[in-house]
Amino acid sequence: MAKKQENVPRYGTAMRRGIQYYRTRITDADGKRVDLYAETCEELQLKEMEARRQVEEAVFRRKHPTVAEYCEKWLLMQSAKVSSGTLRGYTQTMNNYIVKPLGDMYLEDVTADDIRLAMIPLASKSAGLYSKVNMLLKCVFYSAERSQLLEYNPCEGLSAKGGKPGKKINALTDEQVKLLLDTVRGLPPYTFIMIALYSGLRREEILGLQWDCVFLDVPTPYISVRRAWRSENNRPVISTTLKTKAARRDIPIPKCLTDCLREVKEKTESEYVVADRNGNPLSSSQFQRVWKYVTVRSTKPHNYYKYVNGQCVKCTVTPTPGSHQKNNPKLVYAIDFDVTPHQLRHTYITNLLYAGVDPKTVQYLAGHENSKTTMDIYAQVKYNKPEQLLSVVNAAFAPSAGA
Repeated sequence: MAKKQENVPRYGTAMRRGIQYYRTRITDADGKRVDLYAETCEELQLKEMEARRQVEEAVFRRKHPTVAEYCEKWLLMQSAKVSSGTLRGYTQTMNNYIVKPLGDMYLEDVTADDIRLAMIPLASKSAGLYSKVNMLLKCVFYSAERSQLLEYNPCEGLSAKGGKPGKKINALTDEQVKLLLDTVRGLPPYTFIMIALYSGLRREEILGLQWDCVFLDVPTPYISVRRAWRSENNRPVISTTLKTKAARRDIPIPKCLTDCLREVKEKTESEYVVADRNGNPLSSSQFQRVWKYVTVRSTKPHNYYKYVNGQCVKCTVTPTPGSHQKNNPKLVYAIDFDVTPHQLRHTYITNLLYAGVDPKTVQYLAGHENSKTTMDIYAQVKYNKPEQLLSVVNAAFAPSAGA
């Protein structure tokens, strides 16, 4: 007995470029009407079935996305309100620590246990990375919850505490500041270091600083923070978009920095305070080379490579303070402490607090959105040795003049 032939719908026809086609219409996942054409009814039926299957799958995916799909959508939504650098950081962190362990799961199937299991590898990472992944997870799942894609939010009650505590940043002492400035005086990083130490600007604020925001010939010299630097593909980009609203501020500067900037301004033709030899803002790699003037003068162990009998051999040398580099006698190893660009800003803020400046004023000068950040990170004891604290204790308990 012959196999019964399937019923083929009877479709309407339409002329296209002088040729008659069978035609039907379907509604796509966005609710729009779409025309489908074919030369035979059988072919059009297959096209219609495949199109409807794709529409059903798209509608299902929209209502039931995987974690990877919704993470991609969330990043796209963030691209309108965060910088490209921030978005790259979010994307890299999300792909490595959220999409890899959870990406193939449907968003609605993820449980609190799945979230906690995904966070286990981060226990051995830094507390900062742990907190960032925690924040991204909560942002993604709370966004999905608001879009009514979830009946239960697995991130509810998830603790942000975890990871290894970061290395404590200590402010430089007065002696260390003097040694650092004496070591790099006349070298490319000197201006950057002076601005960071005596105005507390962030690295991106210093590298984006232009002379029209430096007011030296007024009764109270000051720097106005109005621009920020960032690097895209190792190319400097200067923007008026600052880190936060609080970053827009006017900072009075002391005489030592005023004199330094006045001297720099007389010698430069660039509109940027810190610039390359062509007067342009520094790129990321250029800044790294500038900062290397500091690191190569450190007494920490240095690695270098040399060829011995045709083989590349790694060698380590530990300089002694005051010694000279063998191939460059003018280079003196003098810096016997760790120093980073951010540590200079840290020193500025710590010095303000140590001098008794009220926290709200320090918050403004630092460009922080709230004083809690200022106090939690920077309000630390500058000196912690008895001989260093003696003068402070004596001043606190000294008898009054009338006693």
